[in-house]
Amino acid sequence: MDARYSNPDEDSRGPWTSGDLSARNFYGEGTYSVTCPSGRIIEGPPPGTYWRVSSTKLKELDKDGRVWWGADGNNVPRLKRFLSEVKSGRVPQTLWTYEEVGHTQEAKKELLSFVQFPDSHSTFETPKPIRLLKRILQIATSPDEEALVLDFFAGSGSMSHATFALNAEDGGNRRAIAVQIAESLNLPAGNNHALQTIADVCKERIRNAGAKIKSDTALTAPNLDTGFRVLKIESSNMRDVYYAPDAVEQGNLLAQVDNIKPDRTPEDLLFHVLVDQGVDLALPIAEETITGKKVFFVDGNALAACFDDGITDELVKEIAKRKPLKAVFRDANYGSDSVKINVDQIFRLLSPETEVRSI
Repeated sequence: MDARYSNPDEDSRGPWTSGDLSARNFYGEGTYSVTCPSGRIIEGPPPGTYWRVSSTKLKELDKDGRVWWGADGNNVPRLKRFLSEVKSGRVPQTLWTYEEVGHTQEAKKELLSFVQFPDSHSTFETPKPIRLLKRILQIATSPDEEALVLDFFAGSGSMSHATFALNAEDGGNRRAIAVQIAESLNLPAGNNHALQTIADVCKERIRNAGAKIKSDTALTAPNLDTGFRVLKIESSNMRDVYYAPDAVEQGNLLAQVDNIKPDRTPEDLLFHVLVDQGVDLALPIAEETITGKKVFFVDGNALAACFDDGITDELVKEIAKRKPLKAVFRDANYGSDSVKINVDQIFRLLSPETEVRSI
């Protein structure tokens, strides 16, 4: 591409190439005569075309030495485009042959090397080759940017696989979100294989491909991150405890004390809080045991959360000493009313900048 540029007039701005100043699209100020440096008058643009710029703009470009009139100053004007001002690279071709980006048979072999399907009937017939998806990522993203790749129809997880592979090759930090409905593989009755849905296949492929790439590039890409989290859409963690007074019976009052559904885990509640607070779901999460209780720390001290029963003043003090930006507890799990009352005061004394809330 650089060979197209030269500098016949020894312009101080370096090599350049020229571009046509006329176009077929109508332009209201694109019909006028021009006078060449040689004195030749050109009555207008070629028949059926219009000058790309107005007469005033052409004079400005010429004054700045950006118009090429030919070696003898007698040619139709052309715009000088300097190599130093042109974005590097070239426009991608729209036709990619299988020699460049693979084919379906190749893609199927790749998939079968990472996923053991329950039977031949459930094997995907038309997965996408990793080389094809890597080419798309090379065009759409750059290794030096925080790119986020979103695949709404993840299938077998080929795009996430390609993201890992390209990051390993060029040191990129791309992240990927794969979205896949848990559509059944329609296995025969009684087939209790671990993979029952397309979503199961996707997770298996991402898990195994990530492990293989990380192992193969341990020396060339020692910091490669192939970890991932699996989240699914679910009903709210919160119980419906809001009733009008006449709809509540005295015998059911104790059932309204805890506002969390009984089948929810601490991890469920943690991600509930992350979503509610607008926190990045991919941030690192550490789990520690403090005074016998499980405490989550998100991205260091960005957020601390404990949802275990029997929260004590001692536990609250230990968390406050870490000075997290946010601290979250389960409302029904305070060891006593006094602990619940003391929480705000403890943080006010030990970590006044912490935002404290209960769910």
